[in-house]
Amino acid sequence: MELQKLHDPANGQMRVVGLMSGSGTNLCKIIEHEYWLKQSRGTSPYTVIAIFSDNTQSKATEIGKKYDLPVVVRDIQAFYAARGKPRKDREVRIEFDSETVKVLSPFEATVAAYAGYMSFATEPLITAFLGINVHPADLSLTTEDGKRKYTGDRAVKKAIVAGEQSLRSTTHMIENVVDYGRILMISSPIEVMLPPEYHPTDEESLQRLVDEHQNRLKERGDWRIFPKTLEWIADGRYAVDSKSGQLFFDGKPIPQGIRLD
Repeated sequence: MELQKLHDPANGQMRVVGLMSGSGTNLCKIIEHEYWLKQSRGTSPYTVIAIFSDNTQSKATEIGKKYDLPVVVRDIQAFYAARGKPRKDREVRIEFDSETVKVLSPFEATVAAYAGYMSFATEPLITAFLGINVHPADLSLTTEDGKRKYTGDRAVKKAIVAGEQSLRSTTHMIENVVDYGRILMISSPIEVMLPPEYHPTDEESLQRLVDEHQNRLKERGDWRIFPKTLEWIADGRYAVDSKSGQLFFDGKPIPQGIRLD
């Protein structure tokens, strides 16, 4: 067994670029946690050094101004339109990601925080940075054939319809299959609260219920474990066995990440 830290503090402060497509609330919490660490510890083990967005309508520029950070925006819709290709075309996505890596290279980031970044990542991005994402589901839950139960952008809805009694968020590494990266941390649970009049066939009331739970999960799940995961990576507490790929925390194996209860 040969353990290698995901980030070695001996190499200096961990440099993070935030990737976003919309409101950027997760990224704001990561930046604010960095500020809190500076105040409470005297320094932060990580620093967000730039923001990247693939959407001209996102709040990236606004967030950059608020926190005095450089912002790079590249319109992915325009990129596809100029080539006359649909968004599902993987080769165009690879080209887009390759150029994104080039424009971000001057910032010398080693970690990319996927803070509401709505486009799937291809090999250029995956290999250029240690990608960390937060997903609104417990990714340790699997079906009988070993597939993760609640992947994709409707994870909260799937979990509620399936009858789950609680919901959790998961931070994981960005890897080649969406929402199948190695698990880093799973949040404390929030209870699923169904109103007396709830009926799963009423799509309108179901969506209101999903939105309500999604917001609660973001506040008590995403916003807590995403910054904390980055902090502990930057502190050198996470490591990987270079031979097996197994993740470790403080020298102990974590096949399903760290679970908060």
